[in-house]
Amino acid sequence: MTVARTETPAGECPQCWQHANDRRAHRHLAPREDCPQCVDHMVNGHPYIVPKQRTRRR
Repeated sequence: MTVARTETPAGECPQCWQHANDRRAHRHLAPREDCPQCVDHMVNGHPYIVPKQRTRRR
């Protein structure tokens, strides 16, 4: 059994990351049934993206 990372990596959407890596997010759905949260998220876009760290330029 694998455990999903709890911390979302930089540049990723927390909801997309959780739903892609945590089996519990879609466990309640029937086979081939769409997740209402994911569908809403695909239609309306990402409300928040984890910011990437700035690179230092010399």
